[in-house]
Amino acid sequence: MNKSTAGNARLGALSLLNSVFDEHRNLVEAGESGPPMESRDRAYAKHLAYGVLRWQVSLEWLANQLLRRPLKRKDREVQRLILIGLYQLWQDNSAPHAAINETAECARKIGKSWAVALVNAVLRRFQREQAEWLARLGQTDARYAHPPWLLERLRLDWPDDWKDIVNSNNRAPPLWLRLNASHPRGDLVHALEQSDLSLQEHPWVGSAVRVDPAVPVGQLPGFGEGRTSVQDPAAQLAAGLLDLRDGLRVLDACAAPGGKSCHILERAPGVELTAVDRSPARLDLVRDNLRRIGFGESPRVRLLAEDAAKPDAWWDGAPYDRILLDAPCTSTGVIRRHPEIKYLRTPEQVKDSVKLQSRLLDRLWPLLDTGGILLYATCSVLKDENDRQIRQFLERTRGAEVLEFDGDWGRPVTTGRQILPGDFDMDGFFYARLRKHF
Repeated sequence: MNKSTAGNARLGALSLLNSVFDEHRNLVEAGESGPPMESRDRAYAKHLAYGVLRWQVSLEWLANQLLRRPLKRKDREVQRLILIGLYQLWQDNSAPHAAINETAECARKIGKSWAVALVNAVLRRFQREQAEWLARLGQTDARYAHPPWLLERLRLDWPDDWKDIVNSNNRAPPLWLRLNASHPRGDLVHALEQSDLSLQEHPWVGSAVRVDPAVPVGQLPGFGEGRTSVQDPAAQLAAGLLDLRDGLRVLDACAAPGGKSCHILERAPGVELTAVDRSPARLDLVRDNLRRIGFGESPRVRLLAEDAAKPDAWWDGAPYDRILLDAPCTSTGVIRRHPEIKYLRTPEQVKDSVKLQSRLLDRLWPLLDTGGILLYATCSVLKDENDRQIRQFLERTRGAEVLEFDGDWGRPVTTGRQILPGDFDMDGFFYARLRKHF
């Protein structure tokens, strides 16, 4: 990697981090609006940004110890360059001279020539004394690379499993595909294998196949034609848990980006599906995904840019046989895919999510027909959003019964099952199935 390329990639990583830290955007959004770069540079920039966010708490601790005095807020980009350099030296395979020299030179390129020597000195000191500083880090909670409030919550909710959760969150996730059930499975598997991809089936989810190495979606055989889709096995469980059959009226509340809506139609193309999402832009993602799998113009599919918690504005009055409430949550079960969650979430946001989930449950339950099933799902591992949420709903709701799950996936809790990050290589997910008696 030449000097220009390396510098541009590191500046690209800095731009991504600025978007996350200063504008509170997720990495996907930040990447879509980042500076123009060659594909190789963009990939390396994303790699660095993901790495820094994955280890941000640990890197911040190291940087603060190595600096003689804290940097001012106006120099936060210099601090972030130090984090990028430390990540390369500690967790990446970057050549040390490139990690130090090219990262330091980025300070000059952002108009802070005075900081070149500072960044160089901090990184060289860490290179020389790395074993000592990592030993010190190992004596602190910062070694877990999670913000203190979240680490404490995980310890309280999962006293026997929190270390495994943390370790899984700090690892890059695998690429899992969903094979479209309406296409011959053998043909899909053969096309993937012909592309020199190694495949691994999932023990719990028949439609899920792990692909190695991970490649951009545009390079996946059959993706453009809707024969394959990117979706974690934990999310793929949802469609099967709805007990679908043709003719049922199904509501997918909070549907964007549409992966579960698509899977519902792949399994039961004769259902009448209503997909609701309050964001018109995100609903366009649902529309695009439905079009890709061949349901873009289906008369049995209705897309509504509405607030699911305000059904008076959009419900046609006919009860639903199945409701999928993929509830907005803190997404603490998918940190390995979105490490910025560790920085962007706060305890206050947990409380806000719990309130919204409660409101959605109460507003959508009357839309369910007698004998119907509501599947409550989150990609969270926090019990306030999951088991406790459903227990409280049952306490205030007459006629609601918890249904048992078939199979041995996940960890049984009072009202459903919890998958923790890394369980059989899956994201963290919670499911509860509720039947309406009256």
